[in-house]
Amino acid sequence: MNLLSRKIAVYLLFLSCFLSCTSSEQGVSTKDQQIWKEQAARVTIIRDDFGVPHVYGKSDADAVFGLLYAQCEDDFNRVERNYLWAIGRLAEVEGEEMLYSDLRARLYMTQEEAMQHYEKSPEWLKTLCRAFADGVNYYLYTHPEVKPKLLTHFEPWMPMYFTEGSIGGDIESISTARVKAFYESRQSLGYNRSGNGLVQPGLLEEPKGSNGFAIAGKHTASGNAMLLINPHTSFFFRGEVHAVSEEGLNAYGAVTWGQFFIYQGFNEKTGWMHTSAYTDVIDEFEETIVKEKDQYFYKYGSEKRPVATSSVTLSYKVGDEIKQKTFPTYRTHHGPITHQNGDKWVATALMWKPVQALTQSFIRTKQSNLKEFNQMMQMRTNSSNGTVYADADGNIAYYHGNFFPRRDTSFDYSRPVDGSNPKTDWNGLHSLEETIIVTNPPNGWIQNCNSTPFTSAGEYSPKRENYPAYMAPSPENYRGIHAIRLLKKADDLTLEKLIKLAYDPYLPAFEVLIPGLVKAYDAQKPTDPNLKEAIEVLRNWDYAVSKESVPMSLAHFYATNSFKNGSAPKALTGLIDRIEFYAKASSEKERLEIFKQTIARLELDFGSWKTPWGEINRYQRLTGEIKQPFNDQKPSLPIGMASGNWGALASFGANSYNTKRLYGTSGNSFVAVVEFGDRVKAKSMLAGGQSGDPNSPHFDDQAQRYANVKFKDVAYYREDVEKRAKATYHPGEKH
Repeated sequence: MNLLSRKIAVYLLFLSCFLSCTSSEQGVSTKDQQIWKEQAARVTIIRDDFGVPHVYGKSDADAVFGLLYAQCEDDFNRVERNYLWAIGRLAEVEGEEMLYSDLRARLYMTQEEAMQHYEKSPEWLKTLCRAFADGVNYYLYTHPEVKPKLLTHFEPWMPMYFTEGSIGGDIESISTARVKAFYESRQSLGYNRSGNGLVQPGLLEEPKGSNGFAIAGKHTASGNAMLLINPHTSFFFRGEVHAVSEEGLNAYGAVTWGQFFIYQGFNEKTGWMHTSAYTDVIDEFEETIVKEKDQYFYKYGSEKRPVATSSVTLSYKVGDEIKQKTFPTYRTHHGPITHQNGDKWVATALMWKPVQALTQSFIRTKQSNLKEFNQMMQMRTNSSNGTVYADADGNIAYYHGNFFPRRDTSFDYSRPVDGSNPKTDWNGLHSLEETIIVTNPPNGWIQNCNSTPFTSAGEYSPKRENYPAYMAPSPENYRGIHAIRLLKKADDLTLEKLIKLAYDPYLPAFEVLIPGLVKAYDAQKPTDPNLKEAIEVLRNWDYAVSKESVPMSLAHFYATNSFKNGSAPKALTGLIDRIEFYAKASSEKERLEIFKQTIARLELDFGSWKTPWGEINRYQRLTGEIKQPFNDQKPSLPIGMASGNWGALASFGANSYNTKRLYGTSGNSFVAVVEFGDRVKAKSMLAGGQSGDPNSPHFDDQAQRYANVKFKDVAYYREDVEKRAKATYHPGEKH
């Protein structure tokens, strides 16, 4: 064979190998295709009459593969965006305004570090991470019409960015504005040196968090324990799913788009509801920086330690172009430098244990009893959440947080501490037994509504003096007050009665605020007949919200106008304190003037102050976009719920968006009530519907049910699922 023939033979051999390994259409190797198809054959997805995917796999990894495939079918847009945000590539899609969100993500973990965490994971977790990536990639391979905004291929290391098992959570507390101020201009921009740099919610911002109730059998009709799962999140933030394997997985509940485990939900024996505990687990350390030649050092006791310095290059979109910007990054042993207070650089410490957090999040879904659940909680990596628990043995429990660095209580960690003082360092973790836990209290119920744990079980609650202040800084709120009143009287509960309790319309904030307004009117005796009529409407109100309620319209806008235009001292940062001020301490003249403004606004926007609440407070979903457009001229539904600020357990956070009407965007999203026993029973509700596709029947098939509080029965057991099956298929098959 001559030289040319040998070259041709080598080329043909290479081409043959290349074609055997590569799909001519999408650049996907035939090996990957074969792996995906074999795994898909081991997975069955059954869609019920509400589009809920019930995913059955031989192994846990098969179930994860099918779970991610099904999530992508329902809302790939949200799956992709969650990972763009997490891995720090959102600016490549959404532009320069997201550049410092990306930088924040990269300050805590680079792609190389995420890959290292993945490689060091136990083999079973690596298998699940591969199944996660394969499930998404197989969806993209079998749906070439779907055009990702950026991520055309998902990698098994990507879940490592969700460091506390959630999506968002801790890292969102770090202000991107302050990251930008430091890394863009290296100026403090007048920030108070002693101030806390973490993001603080606006006073009237809808409370983010959740309600969780656990009810012992002594208060239920069946004698079985019950659980209320009531997260308050952005609408459409989570889908409703069911994942089953022959390795013991059988979990039902809510999954944040892109997660491979059930985040809030239940199996046949146990149920878990996460609430935002608002514990102090993120701390700021002010570092004293010394520059010598080209090296930065920070003082630590008698030492000068070098500041770890690196750089990161980020891409961002400007029009149709992609530009890049390179930032230096800095880190001390406390954590990355996130901002600056005066002449001090500030390192922000938070939990960063991705492998352990993902491990805990997945194995939580497979626990069978309280002993096993406690063993799982010993991992102590569920940093952003409290957990309300119930099980088939009749146990109920509450864990107020799960990750607590041990700290010197002579320092106030609610503010930045001196990083040069070794005494301020975290000193290991508190044991699980040292944290705030409530187990089977004699009263037979537990509640947490993002409020203090020291009222979680009435008189049997933990005592504040037994714990360091950083474990439970959360104050009481009106939802907690409301829940306690109801649970003290609750008895003979069924699932239907638990739903009614969870949607009780009473608003305790207004029983404080409105009498103060009426008292001001009686004292001032104004002659305006219109004002008198409106006051009489409020005087005779029972403080309950409904679609038909006119006093609800008056009260909502009176309260919001008071907060925006009233004279409460800035020192009154708590909502309860401000309500008390406007009810009792503000001048009577001011109260009446604000109420006149309220009447005037209602008349201007709606033609009459006598407008029922449901004409104002609406549910609308016009598109599948993450940032929803709202339009007063387009169809919408009246909603008889209210803001959690006023104590509404069934929270509906609504605002105007260049509109006159208020449109809900957060609050009750996925909600479930669960009863344990020989067989688990549950009912659920998902705001709007399962699908993010406006062309899907499941885009809005629960919208009217949501407005009417008409829960659906959960199909948990296979025979029940098959009775309600509308489509049964393997991933990759048309249905």
